[in-house]
Amino acid sequence: MVAMASFFRCVTAAAVLLVLMVATSEAGNFKAGDWIAAHATFYGDSTGLDDDMGGACGYKNMQAIGFGCNTAALSTPLFDNGKACGGCFEIRCTGSKYCLPGASSVTVTGTNLCPPNYEKNPDKYEGGWCNPPRLHFDMSMPSWLSIGQYEGGIVPVMYRRVPCQRSGGVKFKFSGNEYWLLVYLLNVGGPGDADGMWVKGDNTDWIAMSRNFGAAWQAFSKLGGMGLSFKIRARSSDDTIICNGVVDARWIFGVTYQAPNNFDS
Repeated sequence: MVAMASFFRCVTAAAVLLVLMVATSEAGNFKAGDWIAAHATFYGDSTGLDDDMGGACGYKNMQAIGFGCNTAALSTPLFDNGKACGGCFEIRCTGSKYCLPGASSVTVTGTNLCPPNYEKNPDKYEGGWCNPPRLHFDMSMPSWLSIGQYEGGIVPVMYRRVPCQRSGGVKFKFSGNEYWLLVYLLNVGGPGDADGMWVKGDNTDWIAMSRNFGAAWQAFSKLGGMGLSFKIRARSSDDTIICNGVVDARWIFGVTYQAPNNFDS
């Protein structure tokens, strides 16, 4: 009873947050894609809170950074070496007796890798659901329970990429040291993912950053004591945005900063 009460609180909070985010978004260049067949399982518990659902993307505390309960780990083809981190997927259960009657779909954010297990044969229902080339979502339990029944375990689904609805500007979590800037890219709207990132100091030209892993981008440059701006190129669309003056010269490591702008959703 306590677990289910927590689940409904999570769903209710997510619904309210979605209404607020939709109200502040505008039409953008990234549109929903075609429906594609896949499969889904679930992990975690019914609250979605005990496991922070982080991991291979570098995210921590899904609630605090705005992803809420609706997250999923992606199989290798979907994860694409971390390029899909932050992307949004609409999922609906189809063709199974374990689909939740009357349910439509749920939108999840890709936040982790579902690793393959080559010792298991998914064709024999032994496991290994995320083995390439399978398209598979290992969903947080709250997102799973919104479309499927607990007893199902694994169900066929249809999915499509959809614009991410985010509130406010892109967020940048700073880490690193004097000669190395590591930035975790958070709260990206629209396409949700990134395929290129640049940083510009008050006294520098644009410096190309490289993907360290997942949603973490790095620049091997001494950028302390300068205000910084960022340029982000989306992976799932042709859009590029420039976030000017994200921080002034007094920025420090370990802090998350927010730009005033974002990709349109």
